[in-house]
Amino acid sequence: MKRLNYKWVMVALSFLMVGVALGFCSSPGQLYITAITEALEIPRSAYTLTNTFRFVSTAVVNLFFGTLISRFGPKKLITAGFFSLIIANLIYSLASSLPIFYIGGVFLGIGFSWTTTTMVGYVVNVWCRENKGTIMGAVLASNGIFGAVAMQFITYFMYRNNDPFGYRDAYRAVTMILLAVALLIMLFFRNSPNDTDASNISKKKSRGRSWEGIEFGKATKKAYFYLALVCIFLTGMTLHGISGISAPHMKDVGLDPTYVATVLSAHSIALSFFKFLIGFIYDRFGLRVTSAICYVTDALVMLALVFVTDSPSGMVLAMIYGVFSSLALPLETIMLPIFAGDLFGEKSFSKILGIIVSVNTAGYALGSPISNLCYDLTGSYNISLYVGIALIVVITAIMQFVITSANKYRRSIEG
Repeated sequence: MKRLNYKWVMVALSFLMVGVALGFCSSPGQLYITAITEALEIPRSAYTLTNTFRFVSTAVVNLFFGTLISRFGPKKLITAGFFSLIIANLIYSLASSLPIFYIGGVFLGIGFSWTTTTMVGYVVNVWCRENKGTIMGAVLASNGIFGAVAMQFITYFMYRNNDPFGYRDAYRAVTMILLAVALLIMLFFRNSPNDTDASNISKKKSRGRSWEGIEFGKATKKAYFYLALVCIFLTGMTLHGISGISAPHMKDVGLDPTYVATVLSAHSIALSFFKFLIGFIYDRFGLRVTSAICYVTDALVMLALVFVTDSPSGMVLAMIYGVFSSLALPLETIMLPIFAGDLFGEKSFSKILGIIVSVNTAGYALGSPISNLCYDLTGSYNISLYVGIALIVVITAIMQFVITSANKYRRSIEG
């Protein structure tokens, strides 16, 4: 009987880790806003600053990912990540004032740093030498699957006793799930394969494979390193800023809230599929084609959102935005490890991945405030959309230059 390749156990554990961490601790975040602000009688704008603390802590911690992973290894960091998520949920279940929620946001950000995109990128890179994109896309798609289950699970605990503080029971129930999954992952998780020598790193010039890469010191001397970071920062700022205003924009132009909810549901369903699809496309066609598809789609769906109105054609455009904006969002998840691995290779992968995720997350922290500032100044989100479209066009061009420069240097190394 053929022995099971343990990498598939690691892929399954990564799928479970991301699904529970993001699906139960991030995706249902919107469910808590109304329940918490009404129960504690606090302003929504002040409460949502919790996310700012989350993003800042994620950005800061990821800056040191390479150093931490080298010193402690993934298993210890994942354990610490789940411990941080558990602390965050317990804090949320007990908090009665805004500063306590903000502290919970800090722990939540730390937990995500070591259980989601950055860690999955590292684990898949170590265990899977080929078809990295497809595998990473499948793993990160778990967010949508588990998130759909979590929505029902959390809603049940919130409202089962008609208690305005039922959200606290939901947080405690999630804490138990996190604890159980953490124990399961720690039982079967391995830091690295048995065979990790350099011969496993592919020298072939094919897509979806590892390559030797360059040292971190050399990478930081390349102009395209900094251009890539600028693009990734602006991508995070634009994508997160626009996705955060899409629902209120559709309501502002007169669409029925029920239809808007349907659009958002279609978006969630499509997201899981497109994460997998983008990984598959990368493995078949490479970074240039894959990134162009994501960026061009993003510009087009933002343009569609500009022309959404309270009319049959406007409703069609809203649904087009809802479904196909999911094809752009992998730029915030699966594409980050792909950028690190494809542009810079193995030698500096963990350090550069941490920096890339940190820079991208920093963009999140600015995107929503800037988009809403435009609304406060003009009374419409259209300016934000037009600026977002212009930025994506510029980013697309610069990123193509970055890929060309990186490929040229890669060819000089590989011969």
